[in-house]
Amino acid sequence: RSLSQLDVNGSRVLVRVDFNVPIEQGIEAIAGYDQRLRATLPTIQYLIERGCRTILCSHLGRPRAKVDEALRLGPVGDRLAVLLDHPVKSLPEITGPSVEAAIAVLLENLRFDAGEEANDPGFAQSLAALTDYFVMDAFAVAHRAHASTVGVTEYLPSAMGFLVEREVTSMGRALESPEKPLAALMGGAKVSDKILLLDNIMDKLDHLFIGGGMCVTFLKAQGHGVGASQVEEDRLEFAREMLGEAEKRGIKVHLPSEVVVASEFAADPAEVQVSSADGVPEGGIIMDIAPSAAQQFASELQQCRTVIWNGPMGVFEMPRFSEGTRVVAEAIAGAPGVTSVVGGGSTAETVEALGLMDSMTHVSTGGGASLEFLGGIELPGIAALPDAD
Repeated sequence: RSLSQLDVNGSRVLVRVDFNVPIEQGIEAIAGYDQRLRATLPTIQYLIERGCRTILCSHLGRPRAKVDEALRLGPVGDRLAVLLDHPVKSLPEITGPSVEAAIAVLLENLRFDAGEEANDPGFAQSLAALTDYFVMDAFAVAHRAHASTVGVTEYLPSAMGFLVEREVTSMGRALESPEKPLAALMGGAKVSDKILLLDNIMDKLDHLFIGGGMCVTFLKAQGHGVGASQVEEDRLEFAREMLGEAEKRGIKVHLPSEVVVASEFAADPAEVQVSSADGVPEGGIIMDIAPSAAQQFASELQQCRTVIWNGPMGVFEMPRFSEGTRVVAEAIAGAPGVTSVVGGGSTAETVEALGLMDSMTHVSTGGGASLEFLGGIELPGIAALPDAD
């Protein structure tokens, strides 16, 4: 059920959002990565326009069920007020009389209370007592069965907010009825993170592009030497099976023909060179796909009609090894007629850092949640919501 199907006019509404954003440097750092805040604005503005008393709740960091002054949500509320152009009062409590009397507020960090992650019925009831309706608009924690994602739905009429609806619709379409050819662009550090996703989409896939740390394990599985690059030894057999399955299904696998190799895993190593992917020097560490490989990937991706992307092509946080990711990202963003579905977490951060957020069809707000959704796993925070009337 969607928020638009609830008669919330003038009601009290509890909205679970995910404002788990960087706050180490204050509001300036939040402004640098506020995708999750901006993505919730349509839901919040919808409620404000209907005269609702809106109570937002979120977690921040890992306070381990105790108050951590560095993880208070006040600075996040300040940034939200700027984005909304509307006052937002951040409260130092999660429940209680001051919360019950408030209008348009952001509650304190939910994970200061042990009842949140334990999905404690008492804590869920105390949240539910504040309002008349519950709206789940925190896709990034929809894979967690917590009091504020699952527990409260037992006590309140509930629906998904516009952010969650957009996530489910966009990623669901890419899984169920993608425009072909369909490509999966996989990167990041680990093969193990992508196993469920790959298993779930193999029967629809036309192209599989592999970069980042993932390509090291696949190159090793093909028998290539990878120098001192980190290999997931326990995933080599999976990589071999995946390559064999792709060949049987007629899926074209794209691995980098050349890679950028460094003498050490560092932002400014003593030596950097471009190497053939089947000739990485002993002691060398693969840090990025080479410019030639990035251009090959870009050209092929632009011929596809749907691209599911999860994971950067190199060590993007080190500027010297971000070029492969930039070239590929710009190719996807600028390709006419290409539906681009981008996973959350580090991939979303990469897209935001490149200024390409608005050029992608859909950028997920959830890292682990998007991987599980694309991997075909039911998300508790969505499963707990009732079906449409």
